[in-house]
Amino acid sequence: MCGRYAATKDPATLMKEFDAVDGTEGKAPAENYNVAPTKNIVSVVERHPRDEDGNVVEEEPPVRSLRVMRWGLVPFWAKDAAIGSRMINTRAETAKEKPAFRKALVRRRCIIPADGWYEWRAVEGTGKKAPKEPFYMTTRDGSSLAFAGIWETWRDPKGEPDSPPLITCSVITTDAVGQLAGIHDRMPLVLLPQRWQAWLDPDRADATELLAPPPLDWADSLELRPVSTKVNSVRNNGPELVERAEAEAADLDNALFDLPNPQ
Repeated sequence: MCGRYAATKDPATLMKEFDAVDGTEGKAPAENYNVAPTKNIVSVVERHPRDEDGNVVEEEPPVRSLRVMRWGLVPFWAKDAAIGSRMINTRAETAKEKPAFRKALVRRRCIIPADGWYEWRAVEGTGKKAPKEPFYMTTRDGSSLAFAGIWETWRDPKGEPDSPPLITCSVITTDAVGQLAGIHDRMPLVLLPQRWQAWLDPDRADATELLAPPPLDWADSLELRPVSTKVNSVRNNGPELVERAEAEAADLDNALFDLPNPQ
């Protein structure tokens, strides 16, 4: 799963990295080392422009842009936005079937840029209530990870007709690959750059083949970094959260060494 991640790059940096224009309207959230569900985040979308009346101009090429969304998808048919806190993740295996996700998967896909994400590894032999060990998964070269996401537009049925809609999103998750499986059995569906265009394409309805996880050897390019348990609390936020916790580093190395070779 993905329940916490880091996103510290400003729109100007993300514009260059994802070849997008800035559509955040000055509302992009500040750098965040501990992004939690229901927080505003920056995502990347690609949409056809609209005319003065708000109608989609399909004859015009789509424009890729950065948008601000709230993490936790609220289906268009929901009666209350609170449902979003339970829909921060969407399983790739069932996204096409679930009523809350299937239309968004066809029509409204996005990329959610991240510096890296956190996951907690269970400590064996210490009982269910034992504290788990946090790890930070990130690229070695500082490039962003591109989480596959879906988004929705929701209007409060009890609100004013002209009130702005709530734009929300969800991170697609898949089975962990390679060394990541030693931390947790699930991971965000990370899109490699060669898949960005196809995933964002608003004219592509069938995304089935794009839901496949990245290759096993891709995980070898990541650093799986033990970090402090300070990240457990959403009240903590700062660069110290992603610093390597040296006391736990040797334990991680031993755990990965004992993983079976993938077949």
